[in-house]
Amino acid sequence: MIVMKFGGTSVESAAAIERVGGIVQSRRTRRPVVVVSAMGKTTNKLLAIAEAAMKGGRAEYIRQIQDLRDFHSREARQVVPLDHRAELDRTLDEHFQELTELVKGLAVLGELTPRSIDAISSYGERLSSYIVTLAFRHFGMAAEHLDSRRVILTDKRHTQAAPNFPETYRRLAATVPGLARDSVVVMGGFIASAEDGVTTTLGRGGSDFTAAIVGAGIGAEEIQIWTDVDGMLTADPTILSGGHRVKTISFAEAAELAYFGAKVLHPATVVPAIEKNIPVLILNSRRPEVPGTRIVSEHVPSGNAVKSIACKRKIALLNIHSTRMLMAHGFLRRIFEVFDRFETPVDMVATSEVSVSLTIDNLQRLDAIAAELRQFAEVDTETDQVIVCLVGENIRYTPGVARRVFGALDGINIRMISQGASLLNLSLVVAEKDLHRAVVALHEEFFTELDPAVFERNEAVHA
Repeated sequence: MIVMKFGGTSVESAAAIERVGGIVQSRRTRRPVVVVSAMGKTTNKLLAIAEAAMKGGRAEYIRQIQDLRDFHSREARQVVPLDHRAELDRTLDEHFQELTELVKGLAVLGELTPRSIDAISSYGERLSSYIVTLAFRHFGMAAEHLDSRRVILTDKRHTQAAPNFPETYRRLAATVPGLARDSVVVMGGFIASAEDGVTTTLGRGGSDFTAAIVGAGIGAEEIQIWTDVDGMLTADPTILSGGHRVKTISFAEAAELAYFGAKVLHPATVVPAIEKNIPVLILNSRRPEVPGTRIVSEHVPSGNAVKSIACKRKIALLNIHSTRMLMAHGFLRRIFEVFDRFETPVDMVATSEVSVSLTIDNLQRLDAIAAELRQFAEVDTETDQVIVCLVGENIRYTPGVARRVFGALDGINIRMISQGASLLNLSLVVAEKDLHRAVVALHEEFFTELDPAVFERNEAVHA
């Protein structure tokens, strides 16, 4: 069995779903289990409906719900056979009636809780998985819909629930292989349920996580993440057009890139796959002939020191200084206790005897954190910063990497630099305004020459 996950852009329309059908059909002999995201921007639209209800705009949220229903009906009817149209319309009616009643209740209460957010945002995957199932049948495949909430069990931390892996794996192993014997199993990503049956979600981007959980639970031979790019690239395509395709990369490198901003992969995706030693492939649903990127557990030898450059935007840099703490123990403990109380993770840290510089990417509580830190230290904050992260297992073995970085970035103010914690990344902080210039310079420095066994060159990357 294989797991094939298709993101929102891969199922955004009838034409996209038809492409997905062809891709799945070509792999039918491998007993695929298909995990789909919501169609296009449906999750954003659902949250906008909830926001309109909070503002008391009944006419507006009713209009938005109707628009969303019309969208799903219009696209679905193009890929659902005539003899299933009545079933389709009935299912759409049921789901959107439920959604309308839920939103009306929110408008009355005037409160949007995490539990309510999960309930509302779940409709995207519930609808898309059902529509894709009917479409597959129209394309001549036996297909079986499986509600992910039946088999993926989590805690009650709504909007970012943590799976109960032992029970989830037990349910998956007991349910999926039997269905997949004769049919393509279709599941919605992102959604799950708590022990009491209440709907939960795995967080934004959680469909990748769903695919990995399913793959681990059924012992899949590989997990395929189908998206709208050719795989992992040597640079963020939103910053540097193109980039060279990375053919093979290790789990450790992929996890580091995902954490530091590579949007092609959800950071948590690799965890179940690592534990079960299941390869993960990143593939392009619009160009299925491209081999994509293969993520494997073992080290991938490369003639290049760096595999890719990732960027994490909207970062705040905090510089914390206290001469009172000179030669005193407990300074770091006091600092990190503050971040712990405010449940705010720290990305990078650099320390000296009486100073600490660190970065955070959750700025909601920045002012409150700074105010508490100022009770025992001087604090200055800088927003509009970016972490630029060079990732590669060869970084630890290659002398002179830092020298090359500083040489490439001559004239750009580097606010902070960190190397050593993971042994496979070198991270630095620059201002947002310097991001494009920094990435272009680093890419030219480290990817002019390429190991052909690891990379496929894009000749237009620096055009």
